[in-house]
Amino acid sequence: MVSWRQFSIKRHFCSVCNAVRPMVRLDNNEISARCTVCRSTSITLSLVAALNEIRPNFTNLSCYELSARGPLLNYLNKHGSDVRCSEYYQQITPGGYFQGVQCQDVQSLTYANQSFDLCTSTEVFEHVPDDHRGFAEICRVLKPGGVFVFTVPLHEMDKTVERARLIEPGKLEHLLVPEYHLDPIRGHEPILVYRNYGQDIVSRLLAAGFAHAEIKPIKSTPWAFITPVVIAYRDEGDI
Repeated sequence: MVSWRQFSIKRHFCSVCNAVRPMVRLDNNEISARCTVCRSTSITLSLVAALNEIRPNFTNLSCYELSARGPLLNYLNKHGSDVRCSEYYQQITPGGYFQGVQCQDVQSLTYANQSFDLCTSTEVFEHVPDDHRGFAEICRVLKPGGVFVFTVPLHEMDKTVERARLIEPGKLEHLLVPEYHLDPIRGHEPILVYRNYGQDIVSRLLAAGFAHAEIKPIKSTPWAFITPVVIAYRDEGDI
């Protein structure tokens, strides 16, 4: 989908390709700005730029990505030594497989403690019913000194706004008018947004067990889009 008034092509450094590439802007939003070679959106480009800054060489690191497709997974497979990935399928028991892809529920991961050096995700946690459990699980499966690098739609407001919650399994309460995002993996099936994150996402990560967390604004395209990348570190000792 193209807005021809916003359409633009410029050359710019691509953090995923590690080279100057033609980049295209199809519309005036970060999802519509991407590298024409690796097809990474501004979101992925920003995450990889932040990752390269804090872990410039992760050749020997074990990685877990909360998606089973896309340019970020391709990048991790190219540079990481042991890369796992997954999707969430409601009808599949966590740890099982669907069409060759492992199913995981980030609220209850089947991986052992201290399994990974690095965990990544893009635009996932706003869809997790209990994000505290999800963050705690990521912290649990990280090795001491491990890092979680991820993005969510992040707003300038101080406090996260809860939009919906699960009262009990199968019983949902909407606190605000429902908001949905489309999911191309599931045929553009709309997925509920449980919350709109504010700047307090840092304190939410600390409450889940991380030793330190920060928000790093990254400009990864020649246009004005700045994507905040969230980085959370597990401490060097036991949780």
